[in-house]
Order: sequence, then C-alpha cells, then structure tokens
Amino acid sequence: MKEVANNANEYLVSRAVDGFFIEVTNIFRFILQFFKEALSPPYEFPEVIKQCYQLGYKSLLLITVTAFVTGMVFTDHSRPSLASFGATSWLPSFTGIAIIKALAPLITSLICAGKVGSRIGAELGSMKVTEQIDAMEVSAVNPFKFLVVTRVLATTFMVPLLVIYSAAIGLTGSFVDIFNQDQTGFTLFIYDAFSKISYADILSTMVRSVVFGFTIGVIGCYKGFTTGNGTEGVGKAANSSVVIIMLLIFLEEMAMVKIFNSFHN
Repeated sequence: MKEVANNANEYLVSRAVDGFFIEVTNIFRFILQFFKEALSPPYEFPEVIKQCYQLGYKSLLLITVTAFVTGMVFTDHSRPSLASFGATSWLPSFTGIAIIKALAPLITSLICAGKVGSRIGAELGSMKVTEQIDAMEVSAVNPFKFLVVTRVLATTFMVPLLVIYSAAIGLTGSFVDIFNQDQTGFTLFIYDAFSKISYADILSTMVRSVVFGFTIGVIGCYKGFTTGNGTEGVGKAANSSVVIIMLLIFLEEMAMVKIFNSFHN
C-alpha cells in the first residue's frame, strides 16, 4: 500500500513538472509570435493609443494616492532610524534613492499587475469563451495582432511613464513630510534627493520598468487568450494573471538589480 502511495506521489510530481515546462514553452512561443506580429504590417496604431489610455490614464488616480502615501509613510518610518545616528539631514537623499531606485518601479508595477493584468486576462478570457475571437478570425481580422500586440505594446509604453509619475508623486509626499518636520525648502530637498542619483540609476529604473510592463502585457494576454472552461476559466485567467505577473516581477527585480549592480561596481 505504501509503495502504491509513493508511486502516486511520484506520478503527481512528474505531471506537475511536465505541466510547468509545457507552460513555459507555450509562453515563449507566445512571445515569439508577439514579436513576429508586432514587426509585420499592418500596424494597429489607433488601437495601441486606445489601450494606452485604458491601461495608463485610468490608473493615474490609484497610483497618485498610493505613491503619495508611500512617500510620506516611508519618510516617517525612516526618520527615527536616521535620528538615532544624528543623520536626519540625509533624509532627502535616503528617500530619493529609495523611491527612484526601488519603490517607484516596484510598487507601480505591482499596482498595474493587479489592476491592468487582471483586466486584460478577464477581458480576453471573456472574448475567448464567448467565441468573439473566433468571430474576428472569420471576419478576416487578425485577433492576435489586434488584441494581444496592442495591449502588450500599451503596457510596455505606459508602465515606464507611470513609474516616472509615481516617483514624482512619491517625492512630493516625502517633501511634505520633511517640510512639516524640518521646514526644508523645496529646492534644497530636490537637490539633496537627486544628489546621489546617477544616470546609471535612472537607466536601471527605466529598463526594469520596460521589462515589468512587457511582463504584465504578455502574461495577462497569454492567460486570457488561452483560457477555457467557460466563465470559470475567465475567473481563473484573471486570478492566475495577477499571481504569475507578481511572482515574475519579484524574480525579474532580483535578477536585474544583481546585473546592474555588477556593472555599477
């Protein structure tokens, strides 16, 4: 009996491993198809602009509130630690480094993963199960180019812009807290905040933002475009999109920080 249970466990583990590698292979094929379709005419520029509005502009309110609160809270929490060393004057530089290099790209990408990634997965999943994608193929419209390429391009373009906006709002929140406590002027705050930021740091932030945006678009579109099992599959597509995107963002953040730090050193 014990041997049967062991064999069953080994079979389940083997199936899980096989399923993982099959999923990874399918995602790579999906990415290759994206580049093939994105680089070949016709180009759906009006739809890309529409998706930029839908995925970018409509996320501004949530990102504004989150970034402002993050800047204030991070500054407030950092003050006692620096004060214990008598280094409160370093607070603008400390918050500038933290927000620009780490918090802005990571928090903005996670917000977009939850708001945009789930929306894309649910939207395309709903179109898949209601056979709207099949109807587009019948009407001589390339559904992959119209639905997938446009959304991936939109997330890839908009996430870096949202990161820049988030960093500006986060620094504003930090300035409000520092001004209330130390009456530091805005010009001095901005000078100190950027004094330790190099062009390499800004390049690192932007490259990571582009990769995060591409990941959000690809995974959201892949889960929605390949969904099945009716309305239940739509919910699973939206949920799994968010989970996978967030996991990949953390893994990509860890890998890219190591890579950029190795070049910087």
